[in-house]
Amino acid sequence: MAVTGGGRRAYIGSFTSEGGAGITVAEVDDETGAVRIRNSTDVVANPSWLALAPGGRVLYAVSETDDGAAAALDVGQDRPALLGEPVPVGGAAPTHLALAGGQLLTANYGSGSVSALPVLADGRLGEPTAVLRHEGSGPDPERQRGPHAHAVVPDPSGGWLLAVDLGIDAVRVYALPGPRAHREVRLRPGSGPRHLAFHPRGDRAYVVNELAPTITACRWDAASGALEPLGETRVLPHGTDGQTYPSEVVVSGDGRFVWAANRGHDSIATLALDTPGDRMELVTTTPCGGHWPRHLTLDPSGRRLYAAHERSGAVTWFDIDPSTGVPRRGGSVPVPAASCVVFG
Repeated sequence: MAVTGGGRRAYIGSFTSEGGAGITVAEVDDETGAVRIRNSTDVVANPSWLALAPGGRVLYAVSETDDGAAAALDVGQDRPALLGEPVPVGGAAPTHLALAGGQLLTANYGSGSVSALPVLADGRLGEPTAVLRHEGSGPDPERQRGPHAHAVVPDPSGGWLLAVDLGIDAVRVYALPGPRAHREVRLRPGSGPRHLAFHPRGDRAYVVNELAPTITACRWDAASGALEPLGETRVLPHGTDGQTYPSEVVVSGDGRFVWAANRGHDSIATLALDTPGDRMELVTTTPCGGHWPRHLTLDPSGRRLYAAHERSGAVTWFDIDPSTGVPRRGGSVPVPAASCVVFG
């Protein structure tokens, strides 16, 4: 959604349990990328992940709590307002959501499940029509005792939903509409897959692994709903000390670069893709401008990256070198317990 003064809106989610404001409305300058905070609302507890409906007038948020809920908000006015009360998703600690086929899908980390909620004509949410529970475990005794669905991503064809599960080292493919279970694709044991992003061509996908830390390149066949892992690439230089937990993966609009946010190392990794998109090479890592970058996203122009820093409480923006893909810091704005950024 555009705003007056040569900018557009952004919505920033944050953890209210960690001192965050909830959902923050900001104005982003198109020329400089600078973020100016306008207002906020805490009507949703821990809105850690957000998504805008087509048209930009309804914003959806997870409530990452033990009970687990999702909420719809009218953002047509200056301050977001609830469209009905938040709806329980039937799963614990939802961390991610997506819109597909007239439904809102959530990944429920705590309970290791995926929920489907109908989106009603006025944008409100109905009660869940399905809660699909994952099964299994992984070799990490602390993080993989059971399933932990962390992301739900519709494929570009709209016929499939890919659910990334950190606890069982797998991506589950669901057919849409439904969702209906189609197949499960296993990744390397102990890698801890977290999030997934598609190549702009739609025939490759990249899974960022939280426990590795690596990115797994995959071939994707939308005709059959088949995901084929091709190989892993580190998102840190060899010999890097300390624990690092990658959080997000982003692919450039021209398919030349992939970026990953590294929590712990507190950096943004830039990787160069080959033409088919099968292989990538780490170019460099750049300081992310804060501590614990939970989310990384491109602005609508594709010229800037925005990082949400959960522990240092800020959103930082970067200009991207069009030749090398390497980000250069532009500025930062305080946002306590920031978890994600969505552009209107």
